[in-house]
Amino acid sequence: MKLWDKGFSTDKKIDHFTVGNDRELDLLLAKYDIVASKAHAKMLGKIGLITAQETESLVKELNEIAKTIEKGTFVIEDSFEDMHSKIEFILTKKLGDTGKKIHTARSRNDQVLVAMHLYLKDELSEIKSEVKVLFNLLLNLADKHKNVLLPGYTHLQIAMPSSFGLWFSAYAESLIDDLYFVDAAYKIADQNPLGSAAGYGSSFPIDRDFTTKEMGFATQKFNVVAAQMGRGKVEKAAAFGISNVAATLSKMAMDICLYMSQNFNFISFPDELTTGSSIMPHKKNPDVFELIRGKCNKLQSIPNQLILITNNLPSGYHRDLQLVKEVIIPAIQDVKACLEILTFSLKEVRVNETILDDPKYDYLFSVDTLNELVLNGVPFRDAYKKMGKEINEGTFSPKKDIKHTHQGSLGNLCLQEIRNKLVD
Repeated sequence: MKLWDKGFSTDKKIDHFTVGNDRELDLLLAKYDIVASKAHAKMLGKIGLITAQETESLVKELNEIAKTIEKGTFVIEDSFEDMHSKIEFILTKKLGDTGKKIHTARSRNDQVLVAMHLYLKDELSEIKSEVKVLFNLLLNLADKHKNVLLPGYTHLQIAMPSSFGLWFSAYAESLIDDLYFVDAAYKIADQNPLGSAAGYGSSFPIDRDFTTKEMGFATQKFNVVAAQMGRGKVEKAAAFGISNVAATLSKMAMDICLYMSQNFNFISFPDELTTGSSIMPHKKNPDVFELIRGKCNKLQSIPNQLILITNNLPSGYHRDLQLVKEVIIPAIQDVKACLEILTFSLKEVRVNETILDDPKYDYLFSVDTLNELVLNGVPFRDAYKKMGKEINEGTFSPKKDIKHTHQGSLGNLCLQEIRNKLVD
């Protein structure tokens, strides 16, 4: 069944090519189509296009379909093009002519738009919640290990003293920046496009304020053409949020892979969180973190994929827009999986507390030793030259009793201030 069926068949090859994997993706969106359909049915009843009894019957049957979706027994067979056609088929089969009235004053275009908006609102909220869980874990780890020093690097060369407190809390604060993008995407998704129909509105006297409140949107996408142009744009906004979260996770995963290696030996994990080699019995491979790194690098390409699909389309609907679903939905599932597994794994991290006992890290303290000379009245440039001479001659003696006090330094992590930045 196709909602646009005019009584003649479509070639099977064309059908397969145009439908693609929409049926599988629609299984994730179907519950949101039900939410929108219920709001639409109630609105049709409110303005008198259907009777109160027809409204009640439609809502009741839509609730029954929702139960099958929740149980996982809802199926979109090959004979149906998408969730919309299957749901309308069930309504018509159960309710006869009443079921046929559900499509009054709407189009598949605004159906899929509103379902996607509702889906993205839920998923972005869930991503934000999972980021907050990771954020809190990172700050707790920062507080727990705040006094354990860690080599800081620039150009992958030993640079200055850092600490696990700095390292963990750096990623926590970076996640706040990422959530700004997630929040912006949520605000874009929190606009009701239902009522735009095929992109040019309807001659029926529909009540868009009613459906907006019924579905819990903050506002409408008022202009019907703008609503249609939002398809692809709302997904792209979500993709930028996902991409920013992924960039932070990828960078941390890379750090972890480095820090776990025998050459660094800064951190370790229980054996059950690592993998072995088929021929090298000593190996403890960071496969989990390598996959987080790889998956999150892939996720950072998602905005570009959506740009390439949508960037040269004129206003109005085009079938190209169907392709955005198969990009954004798997991306959402992947970033959630990466957040979950990183949080799960970091709970078991083991920190090496004696890293700086190795004399190769003595040069980490050259800047602090130089600064001590400056505090004692030596001009900075003279102190710099003196320190460089001692290092070259092998006479450098590091000052290891360092004291950093400014905000955000290893002696003043500002963990509470960072917590306060994460506003709900």
